[in-house]
Amino acid sequence: MKKTGAQIVIDALIQEGVKVVFGYPGGVVIPIFDVLYDTENLEFVLTRHEQAAAHAADGYARATGDVGVCLVTSGPGATNIMTGIATAYLDSIPMVAITGQVATPLLGTDAFQEADIVGMSRPVTKHNFLVRSINELPTLLKQAFYIARTGRPGPVLIDIPVDVSRAVLEDYLYPESVSIRSYKPNLDGHIKQIRKAAEMIDAAKKPVIFSGGGIIHSAAYDELRELAEKTNIPVTTTLMGLGSFPGNHPLFIGMPGMHGAKAANYALQECDLIVSIGARFDDRVTGYVAKFAPNASIIHIDVDPAAISKIIKVDCPIVGDAKRTLRVLNEIVKPRPVDAWSDKIAIWKGERLFSYVKSDTDIKPQAVIEAVYRETKGDAIVTTEVGQHQMWTAQYYTFTKPRTLLTSGGLGTMGFGLPAAMGAAFGAHGKTVVAMAGDGSIQMNIQELATLSLNKIPVKIVILNNSYLGMVRQWQELFHNKRYSSTCLRGGILCKSCPGPEKCTKKYVPDFVALAKSYNIPAFRAETVADITPVLHQGLGIDGPVLMEFIVSAEENVFPMVPAGKPIDEILEG
Repeated sequence: MKKTGAQIVIDALIQEGVKVVFGYPGGVVIPIFDVLYDTENLEFVLTRHEQAAAHAADGYARATGDVGVCLVTSGPGATNIMTGIATAYLDSIPMVAITGQVATPLLGTDAFQEADIVGMSRPVTKHNFLVRSINELPTLLKQAFYIARTGRPGPVLIDIPVDVSRAVLEDYLYPESVSIRSYKPNLDGHIKQIRKAAEMIDAAKKPVIFSGGGIIHSAAYDELRELAEKTNIPVTTTLMGLGSFPGNHPLFIGMPGMHGAKAANYALQECDLIVSIGARFDDRVTGYVAKFAPNASIIHIDVDPAAISKIIKVDCPIVGDAKRTLRVLNEIVKPRPVDAWSDKIAIWKGERLFSYVKSDTDIKPQAVIEAVYRETKGDAIVTTEVGQHQMWTAQYYTFTKPRTLLTSGGLGTMGFGLPAAMGAAFGAHGKTVVAMAGDGSIQMNIQELATLSLNKIPVKIVILNNSYLGMVRQWQELFHNKRYSSTCLRGGILCKSCPGPEKCTKKYVPDFVALAKSYNIPAFRAETVADITPVLHQGLGIDGPVLMEFIVSAEENVFPMVPAGKPIDEILEG
């Protein structure tokens, strides 16, 4: 068939099963958007900023497991998605970013809206392509989707010059398969290594399962649960792994690390064996690496060989897909009884993993999150921005199902949660989508209220308003003598002396309720403890987007907390 480059791009998206694309048009992608105009099999969502388009594609991918797609123009359009690409890269999210580029004869001439996006994005993409000829366009599109979704998933960028979009390919046929000589992900773990792992588990006296986002990417939830229940080994999951193992399961001991549960941190520090599956031992988990799990041998199962022994030297490396590897391991490993280690774990765990001082007068942010959990019955898809509310959400919303917590773990991107919730809503299949935010982070991409409103995307926004950049303020309180430098969101250069949050007479800027209503979005505010449940009940009951603001304790802190650079059993309890 004869097709233009622009037609090939749209046909490739349809052939790859893409249902929705997020983006923003511009000069060099007009040919692609012109083809979109007549396309009925593809939904295009116009965001109000390119960064939001990338985060929305990311959120869609996290919620569904499918490849998320964003489409933007050259120059600033392309550079604006860099933060979204880096966010997806550090969290291993399958995404294809399509950028327009100036015509090939103009490459390298500093033409209008030219940017070397391939060069810029190389450190934060799994792979990227600059298409130099229409003859290679179909193959490169096929490869982009294949690379994004296989092995350890990640974002792939494909940069398409406008003359390639306009060119005509006489004998177009979209490839049915892909073969890349230098890219052959290994999915089956070596049987000798799996047998060795089974022997190590059988011999261990104090084992712990440490699982991460790789369980979710490989859909190995049932296999993980089978391993834990057969061996009676406690399970701790990373922030990215929350929901991969039921948060209400008796063997679950919480998230480990800087703001993790004491039970998880103490178990990792005292165990004699760590069975790590799809986790990468990042610094927020390990703390001071030299003193992390000092008595433990380590089994590390991961589809990415580069992740194994990258930070922590392991004793039994297994390169393979988590689901396939666990299936084999579960057939070999022997059952374990409840023993003294189980009893000790139970003591550390206590009646609940996290606790806080409740109040009858001030709205505690933890109480709001507990109320959201009750009102949604734990069956919502929850996105977060980054900061205190992110950690409170991880601690106090019990995640029992995979792909229900969507959060920026690796890059820690403020502005992620709202557009990610938009993307998730397109793949939510009837689930409630809640965007948890702070009053600082929500303003990073607050223009997407327009996208929500005009498309009637049913995202329920919950803002915990404490008038601060809360996590930075917490560090300033604990480690910098309460010198709240540039963290008060009601302050400015006219604030010469701060009377403190309780005596401040400045009004909130913005008025989130009024702002939401200006976008024709219903909005409610809770200022007392008695308001929490009625506001949530009313807001969650509305069909369509809603904003709910909660005026919470200004100086509430996230605890437990391990100071940066300390061993994870040196815990500040607050």
